[in-house]
Amino acid sequence: MWRVTFVGQDREKVERLARELGEEGYRTVVCLPGEMTTALADGPRPDAVVVDVTSTNGATGLLQDVRRTAATPTIALIREEQLPAYEPPPGIDDFLVLPATAGELAARVRQLLLRRHAHLEGNNRLCCGDLVINLASREVFLAGLPVPLAYKEYELLRFLLSNPDTVFTREALLNRVWGYDFYGGTRTVDVHIRRLRSKIEGPRHSFIETVRNVGYRFRASPSPIETANRSDGLT
Repeated sequence: MWRVTFVGQDREKVERLARELGEEGYRTVVCLPGEMTTALADGPRPDAVVVDVTSTNGATGLLQDVRRTAATPTIALIREEQLPAYEPPPGIDDFLVLPATAGELAARVRQLLLRRHAHLEGNNRLCCGDLVINLASREVFLAGLPVPLAYKEYELLRFLLSNPDTVFTREALLNRVWGYDFYGGTRTVDVHIRRLRSKIEGPRHSFIETVRNVGYRFRASPSPIETANRSDGLT
């Protein structure tokens, strides 16, 4: 049985989600931000952490504290109005837009844990110019230097690079990368694409192309950055 720790300032709201997730077969623990370090350091280590940042001041610092303390898959809970400007801190694996059902949260946690713990064999690599993905170690390198990616950023990059020059709609990416019905809206894809671009693109070339009014595709051959192709509605 997977253990999930909930962290949030609004204990009533967090306890409700934890209780509903418990009915889905998960073992849950709830704590306030001030109790987080003790709760995560003591007792059994959680398999995942869910952090409510909708009513917490210093949300970015709280999420980073969770990652330093727990070093486990982490999901942030945010409000819909936060989504357009939301920038997941490094190491945050996924986020869920509230209001959300317990079934959706359970699916999100389940997919995250199954993929995180999946056993990868072999020494296969995906390459495009200076960009290399080591599928065995789940490491990404750009010009020989490691590129730290959050879990969902890695999954998105791996999928796109596995299907070069293929245009995918945002809905298709949600279905193929997230792997379940997602209720937070397609802007989630835009947020992850923006963060991914900030880590793998620069003055030399662009990997991910925006196909206006359709979606995104990964260029089989990286090309110089074209401003017109970088507009994803968030800049």
